[in-house]
Amino acid sequence: MRYLVFPLLALVVLLSPSTAAESKPNIVLIYVDDLGYGDLGSYGSKKNDTPHVDQLAADGMRFTDYYSASPVCTPSRAALLTGGYPGRVGFDAFKESRTSWVLFPGFAEGLHPSELLLPEYLKWHGYATSHVGKWHLGDQLEHLPTRHGFDSYYGIPYSNDMAIMPRRPKSPPLPLLRNEEVIAEQPKQAPLIQSYTEEAVTFIRENQDQPFFLYFAHMHVHLPHYVMDPFLEASRNGIYGAAVAAVDWSTGVIVAELERLGLEENTIVIFTSDNGSRVDTHGGSNGVLRGTKGQTWEGGMRVPCVVKWPGQIEPGSVSSELVTAMDFYPTFASILGQPLGNDPVRDGHDVSAIWKGQAGARSPHDAFFYYLVDQLQAVRVGDWKLRYAIEDRRNADRSSPELYNLAKDVSEQNNVASQHPKIVKDLIQRMETMGDRIGDGLRDKLGDERRPHSITKDPKPLTEFDEDYPYIEPSYLLDQAG
Repeated sequence: MRYLVFPLLALVVLLSPSTAAESKPNIVLIYVDDLGYGDLGSYGSKKNDTPHVDQLAADGMRFTDYYSASPVCTPSRAALLTGGYPGRVGFDAFKESRTSWVLFPGFAEGLHPSELLLPEYLKWHGYATSHVGKWHLGDQLEHLPTRHGFDSYYGIPYSNDMAIMPRRPKSPPLPLLRNEEVIAEQPKQAPLIQSYTEEAVTFIRENQDQPFFLYFAHMHVHLPHYVMDPFLEASRNGIYGAAVAAVDWSTGVIVAELERLGLEENTIVIFTSDNGSRVDTHGGSNGVLRGTKGQTWEGGMRVPCVVKWPGQIEPGSVSSELVTAMDFYPTFASILGQPLGNDPVRDGHDVSAIWKGQAGARSPHDAFFYYLVDQLQAVRVGDWKLRYAIEDRRNADRSSPELYNLAKDVSEQNNVASQHPKIVKDLIQRMETMGDRIGDGLRDKLGDERRPHSITKDPKPLTEFDEDYPYIEPSYLLDQAG
């Protein structure tokens, strides 16, 4: 399916191509919600139509071993924008408001004002910055995107299910924000992707003569699914496939606009996901990977990632080097010729050599650590992954380590811990060292290098619950999967 015609975006605006300076590349970071490793055609999907994202992969680099720093929404986004594991910036568990994996409306927590986020760094280097879509890093005034380096913000500041989930029927209605003002309550969700895409295109047009950073965080494919009819009618994978197609369409519109304005050659376009798929009855897939969102199996944290940068990244290239969401920040800093220092400590690395396919370029990560909330449950070193047996989604048993060789057993089916006791011992030691540094709930360790998050006194939701406000039946309770 090619471009769907919507009124605003179908207009061909007769503007001259941009003559933006070539020294600083524009950056477009497209961040999908709950998209799984097996949800794109370029990653093996036979159900979902993703021609525009697949074209990105054909024009750029596809990563097979890219990881989000968390298998759930809020901490993964904190890691993306700070370049550190969630626990390092105090964003692995939220206990001030109530024990929770993610932030909810009216929670007191947010990123600390002393944290220098990626948009703040880029703004210092002359970038125009905009965030469109889901924020999920705090909804109090001092925690909003415009207080953390974004010139503008348009979107819903947390997950799109917050106001209608059956277990929270008295949550306040969803707020749609422009910058720091609520401009609508409980907006219709299906058309949001169109208005989000229009906002993104407008930002690109208005800033075509200067370097810009666009962080576009979709609401799709998070539950509940509300999708526009044209995508539903064309989908071969029910409402889930329609949501994936909507994201693909939006990506195609943005890339086409970059091309039309003459910006394509000087723009880095990144497409990735915050964590793995739920793999429920709606049609999501993590491909050959075991596990789901909310778990430290590969399927919870290894996700699709495609990077296009004409003239720098070889078209159609594939990398199996271990890279992470935390690497974008230091990589951009390196590209701008301003490498980040060691204070404050970050866990991401410059991976620009891998992007550019330089001879001998290898992953700079000597280990990757898998956290679920504040629990350090697994570690990967080279091809080896050690993971503690999980009694349920939340509690791990440190007495039962499991060992997998991901090169031979990417689906994590063959536990070989008994055959490699020395490797098991070494990986456990690495986990304990990391836990001592930034925390490990399994050992009740806070970590010596842990930095605080911000806490608002007397927090309040952005909107208020109204007894007369109509309850909206969540779409994922309806029979829309077919």
